Amino acid sequence: MTELIHDIDKLRGRVTEYRRGGRSIGLVPTMGALHEGHLSLIRHARNENDRVVVTIFVNPTQYDDPSDLKRYPRTLAADFEKAEESGADLVFHPEAEAIYADDYRFKVIETDFSRELEGAHRDGHFDGVLTVVLKLLNIIQADRAYFGEKDWQQLRLVRDMAAAFFHPTEIISCPTIREADGLALSSRNVHLTPDERTLAPEFHRVLSSRSTAREMEQQLVDAGFAVDYVEQCGDRILGAVRIGKLRLIDNVQL
Repeated sequence: MTELIHDIDKLRGRVTEYRRGGRSIGLVPTMGALHEGHLSLIRHARNENDRVVVTIFVNPTQYDDPSDLKRYPRTLAADFEKAEESGADLVFHPEAEAIYADDYRFKVIETDFSRELEGAHRDGHFDGVLTVVLKLLNIIQADRAYFGEKDWQQLRLVRDMAAAFFHPTEIISCPTIREADGLALSSRNVHLTPDERTLAPEFHRVLSSRSTAREMEQQLVDAGFAVDYVEQCGDRILGAVRIGKLRLIDNVQL
C-alpha cells in the first residue's frame, strides 16, 4: 500500500527503514499533474529498485512568471492514485516552507550551459531546478533518480551537478513519451485550446525533419508558432515555441 508523507523527518525515517532492510531506492521527482510520461518513469524505477519514492512538489523557485506558477495544475488526489497504480511505495508531498526553510538564501548556480537555450529565456529557472533537485537527492539518498528526456537540458544539468558534487545517486534518463500524433506529453497540454492542440504536433514534425535549424525556425513561424529558439546541441535539435498562452519545449535526437 502506497504511503503519503508530507514531513521531511518522517520521510527520512522511512528511508532509513528501507536501508536497514537492504532495499534499493528509486526516486522519481515530479511537480504533479501526472501523465503517462511520469508514470513511465515510475514503472522504470519499479523495475530496477526494491522501493520507489515519488515526489510531488510544485517548485516555486524555478518560475520567472508568477502567473505560470499559479496556473500549474494541482491534482494531488489523482496523482497519488496514479502513482500507486504505477508501483510507487511512497509519495512525498512537502510544503514549500519546509523545502525552503532558508527562504532560498542558498542555491545551486551553474555558470555555463544553464545560461543557454531555456536559461536564456527563463531567468533563474535552472537555479531553482538544480537547487530543489539537490535538496531532494540529499533528503532521500536514492540509489537511482529518473528523469525524462523531454527536458533534455534539465537532464544534462542534473547529471552534471550530481557528478560535480560527487553525489552517489545515479541519474537515469528515460525516453520522451508522446501522443500518437507526436506531441510530447506535458502537464501543461491541458491548457491548449482545440485549435492549438491541432497545431501543436507540427512542432515535433518540424524538429524531426532534416532541415537546418534556421529552416526549422522559419517553418514553425510560417505554421503559426512564436519561436524562442531552435538550436542544435551535440546530437540533439532542441526547440521552444509559444502557442497562444502556452510554451512548448521538445527535442529530437539526430
